Amino acid sequence: MAEQTVTKFEPFIPASQEIPEFSIKAIIFGAFFGIVFGAVTVYLGLRAGLTVSASIPIAVLSISILRAFGRGTILENNIVQTTGSAGESVAAGVIFTLPALIFLGFPLEYTRIFILAMIGGWLGVLFMIPLRRQLIVKEHGNLTYPEGTACADVLVAGEKGGSFAGRVFAGLGIGGVYAFLMHAMGFWRSTAEYRPGWFYGATVRAEVTPEYLGVGYIIGPRVAGTLFAGGVFSWLLMMPAIKFFGGMVDEPLYPSTIPISQMGPSELWASYIRPIGAGAVAASGLITLLRTVPTIVGAFKAGVKDFSSERGETVKTKSRTDDDLPMNLVIIGAIVLILLVWGLLTFMPVPGAETGFFSNVLSALIVVSFGFLFVTVSSRIVGLIGNSANPISGMTIATLMATCALFLIAGWTGGAYSALAITIGGVVCVAAANAGATSQDLKTGFLVGATPRKQQIGFMIGVMASVVVIGLTLIMMNQGLAEYKSMSMPLDVENLSEGVQVESREYEHDGKMYYLINAIGSKTVADGKYLYNPETRTVEIQWIQGIGSEQAPAPQARLMATVINGILNQQLPWGLVLLGVFLVIVVELLGVRSLAFAVGSYLSIGTTLAMFVGGVVRWMAEGKKQSGGHGEESEVSSGSLYASGLIAGGAIFGLAAVGIALLEDRGVLPEDAFLLGPSMFPELSVSTLLSVIMFVILAISLFVIAKKPVEMKSK
Repeated sequence: MAEQTVTKFEPFIPASQEIPEFSIKAIIFGAFFGIVFGAVTVYLGLRAGLTVSASIPIAVLSISILRAFGRGTILENNIVQTTGSAGESVAAGVIFTLPALIFLGFPLEYTRIFILAMIGGWLGVLFMIPLRRQLIVKEHGNLTYPEGTACADVLVAGEKGGSFAGRVFAGLGIGGVYAFLMHAMGFWRSTAEYRPGWFYGATVRAEVTPEYLGVGYIIGPRVAGTLFAGGVFSWLLMMPAIKFFGGMVDEPLYPSTIPISQMGPSELWASYIRPIGAGAVAASGLITLLRTVPTIVGAFKAGVKDFSSERGETVKTKSRTDDDLPMNLVIIGAIVLILLVWGLLTFMPVPGAETGFFSNVLSALIVVSFGFLFVTVSSRIVGLIGNSANPISGMTIATLMATCALFLIAGWTGGAYSALAITIGGVVCVAAANAGATSQDLKTGFLVGATPRKQQIGFMIGVMASVVVIGLTLIMMNQGLAEYKSMSMPLDVENLSEGVQVESREYEHDGKMYYLINAIGSKTVADGKYLYNPETRTVEIQWIQGIGSEQAPAPQARLMATVINGILNQQLPWGLVLLGVFLVIVVELLGVRSLAFAVGSYLSIGTTLAMFVGGVVRWMAEGKKQSGGHGEESEVSSGSLYASGLIAGGAIFGLAAVGIALLEDRGVLPEDAFLLGPSMFPELSVSTLLSVIMFVILAISLFVIAKKPVEMKSK
């Protein structure tokens, strides 16, 4: 029956027709979009804990841009979106895992991120090659691949003369100008805040940024509302309760090192809400994993059958639309990647986390084994439920739990093996994320009549282009959003408590030499890094790194660190973590899927409130048509295209503002070189009311454009 379906299907460009496809301009623009959306995804994912599919915005932009270069073909546009979307998927896998190195007390290194992201990205592409014919072609009627199908609709509409790129460009322009005036020039505050005097300990915040508004619109009112509900629970229930009951205690309560009465909202979030949220995210991730176990097992069994049948099948004559990269390339590539993982762990270990030959070999084998398992699972699951619902975090948790269990059996505990575990988890997460995106793009190619071999090469080029910028963006955000807070805390460095260690005795800051102190899981010193003055014998500065701060909380990476610390190191504030666990159980008993609620309870309410506004705008614009999900029609609506532009524009110019701050800090630019707002309008620039007004105007623009129909003309 499946064979009959295949023979009847005719792609938009028949296999017998040869038109330009893998052209220089398509590869250049695809690589460019891979770099841009890789950086955008890092910025957005670290701040909001969410990522948004890039295929449709890239396809829309490509149609318009290639027209300016003499009208590109539909297959060239497909290569552009195929190559470019690799940046988003690889970046998502990276930010969900590798920032956990910071939370485990290790540095982020550009070369390590580059190599691990490249290995994971290529694994996702290579292992998908032998599965393509079975999943994409033979199961065409069973596996819908919703995002891939919607993207094919966009490409076909563009080929027929559809005009909708203006929405994306408008969002890019308006979102970019808005973000630059706010972040870099300081004409209004990026955070609107209200602390009601009649509700002690409560805080309402909104990060009035275009990217959060756009994300909220795309995810819809149901998910945005659930995220916001988690924020309301943490900031308007738990934080007032902590202040009410703990404010009368004069001594610090673990894990904080200062009394609750002296703590502001940010300190309460960092010390108490964050561990509760991490426990909630971990529990909801495990529940999601358990819920999808039957699907995962079924997908893996079917995938093994697909793989076996593909190897046993001989194809005498291959048409253009059935031409894949050869199987021997998959085998050789996998062997090379195993050697790369082993070589990286052996010759370039994480500083302070050196491991032995046997553990490195075992780690390389685990990477490839779990990589193949979850590439197979991921590529089938996204065909059923879409990329947005792909349980990547659950698969990564399963990898980490299995890896940590093996390490425990072998007696490998301690910091070095924590770094090794997150390295394994990071590569597997990138591979699974990229396999899901690869499957969607191959479905798009199947529908429009692309050449699979050329798409697969495009994926690899996209991976290589995006990994160049992903590590740079991570490090830039960690440094650019970092804060150095003055403090005075006596410390005996010769008799440090458990969990506190001297990382370096020569660390320069502002022309002065300090000891760099690192605290993880200590009961006397809060987690983080500190600058200790050996002359005064006190810690004088707390170094709050950008990743993990309220501005870039990185919830998934925090979850991975929590899993590793809980299993290998037993270094967790278990009372708070268990509060989060049982919170999720209550939410599940109420019949609500808990993952979005748990992430919302971890994030700042400023993030979730802004996204909730975007969800409300979509509800108002679409009314009863809104399903709250990720349907194909909503993917190509005027509102979703404009929202995608807001996300890209806001993130690009938000990153630019971070880069400007770094250049000012290092003396390359004069201090406050672009900061004109406070000097021109000193009162307005700090006004919460102005921030709210500007955000409302931006939301109105989204509503107005969302009400306009997409123009799809036919020849």
